[in-house]
Amino acid sequence: MKQRFRIPIAFKLIFVTVGLLLGVSWWIATQSTHRFEQISTDREEQAARDSSLARATEVEGLLLSYIDKVRVIAEVLERPPGDEERKKELQLTFTHDKDIVAIEVINKVPGPKNREVNDEYLKQYKQDASYIDTLRTAQKVKGLLHTEVLFSGKEGYVEIRNSSIEGGVPLFTIGFPLQKDDYGNVTQIVLADFRLDRLQKAFASVSEHTLYLVDNEGHLLAHPDEARVLKNERVADVPIVKAALGSEFKQGQLHFKDSAGQPFTGAYTRTGLGVITIAVASDSVILEAAHSVRREAFYIAGRIVSVALFLMFLVSITLTAPIEVLAELTNEVAKGNFAVKAKVKSRDEVGQLGEAFNQMIEGLLERDKVKNMFSKFHGSSVTEDLMKGDLQLGGSKKNVTVFFSDIRDFTKFSEGHTPEEVVAMLNEYFEIMVGLINKHGGVVDKFIGDAIMAVWGAPKGTDRDPQNAVRAALEMRRALAVLNDKRISRGQVPIKIGMGLHRGEAISGTIGSHERMEYTVIGDTVNQASRIEASTKSFGTDLLLSNDLAEFTTEDFLTEVAGSVEVKGKTEPLKLFKVRGYYDENKQPVEIRTEYSDYEAGHDAKVKISA
Repeated sequence: MKQRFRIPIAFKLIFVTVGLLLGVSWWIATQSTHRFEQISTDREEQAARDSSLARATEVEGLLLSYIDKVRVIAEVLERPPGDEERKKELQLTFTHDKDIVAIEVINKVPGPKNREVNDEYLKQYKQDASYIDTLRTAQKVKGLLHTEVLFSGKEGYVEIRNSSIEGGVPLFTIGFPLQKDDYGNVTQIVLADFRLDRLQKAFASVSEHTLYLVDNEGHLLAHPDEARVLKNERVADVPIVKAALGSEFKQGQLHFKDSAGQPFTGAYTRTGLGVITIAVASDSVILEAAHSVRREAFYIAGRIVSVALFLMFLVSITLTAPIEVLAELTNEVAKGNFAVKAKVKSRDEVGQLGEAFNQMIEGLLERDKVKNMFSKFHGSSVTEDLMKGDLQLGGSKKNVTVFFSDIRDFTKFSEGHTPEEVVAMLNEYFEIMVGLINKHGGVVDKFIGDAIMAVWGAPKGTDRDPQNAVRAALEMRRALAVLNDKRISRGQVPIKIGMGLHRGEAISGTIGSHERMEYTVIGDTVNQASRIEASTKSFGTDLLLSNDLAEFTTEDFLTEVAGSVEVKGKTEPLKLFKVRGYYDENKQPVEIRTEYSDYEAGHDAKVKISA
């Protein structure tokens, strides 16, 4: 086929404009901006180092003064409680100090608590001295404080942690070894909780450099954005923080890009107490002067271009007509009409654009076919809901039935078996239970270790969701007995489970960030279902329903009152029901009980039986 002769648009336009623009704009823009960029970058790098070092010195001095105070107070605490001199010294060194909220001395051999709390600050957040117990529990569960490291005997080790927890008091904690025995083993440590705003104040000012403070695990201790500190945000994945945590040097510097691809210049300084000051500045701020010069260069070039516009206008007449045609066709495609075709006869890039447009239409038709085929294979209701929302963060209220199950004594089982045996047991167990949930219209929300969380009613619900959920739980009871028979025949120990069901309103949707999303349900209904599951151990049964769910299912299932429990966040006790079986189509009772569905009642620290 004879190749068509084309007249490129570049030949028409560049021939007229290149002589005017190339000699002026290119030389001015590249030479001047490059020089200014180098000067600005060098200046800001030094400023970042100086800022981080100065702030590190300030913070280290403040923290060392706090540590000295704590040592003095700890020595006073060790005196007998009835000592009048002790009371006076505590009044002078602790009670009148508005920075220290609590201090306690912990012996390696457990004994009576040796703690003093200044609850004046706690009252501002409607808390009292008992909040420190809540804080210590949260620190242990969430790994916010490592007392075992303090007892390890490492010389001069100090642990400084952000102790802010959701709904709690803004605090940070300092801990360090206090006493050793004759063999050099740490026998006492001290933990002191301070007002976080004292530390935050040093980083509250805003300048072209963002200064913040992190601990040696990458958690924010202070930041101009206080909300991030109160969330106890971990920023260890930020490149400058990651570099600082992995470096053995006291100071360092790094050019990096954030998660959005924006370039930054950063510097860090490590203090002798393990905390690190970070100073970062956006390259867009650093290079503002250089960019200003570049804009001036383009302004000059723009005035030259204005002279060339008249000539370019004459040429553009040959472009506008076919482009308008392509624009109209694009609007048709946007409406979903793929039965269009561009008929552009121009022998230049516009003609190539017309051909590319037609190829694009063919590609869109193919993609539409693939999409339809994909929809046939991917019929999950969750997938449909996510596609409607285009994977955007957010959710909506829905009436759902939430299910939780948990394997009894799983920790003990794990300790007595190899990892391979534990994983094999879980895989076999999940394969059966998840299949039953799916069979009855439920959606497995997540696995939490050995626990299963499932939901009926989200993203789509039916009038039979409560019944389907209870039916699935009963079949899981029956299936567990079959599974245990297999396990016993293989010489393996049987397993027991607890299941809890609750119905109510919850938020259904996608949560997380734009880098990582999860479709789930959240809210008080989910929390109540989890607590109901935890109650099965106390009532000696494998399945409990809430009163809210039982109201929907009493006509279909054999239920009996198990009792009531006091639940956190609820003023009235939660009435729970056991499920013994169901009524068949002839309204005849069918009991489903196995040797694993009832067992001796135990005790669970999370549950308090009221009746």
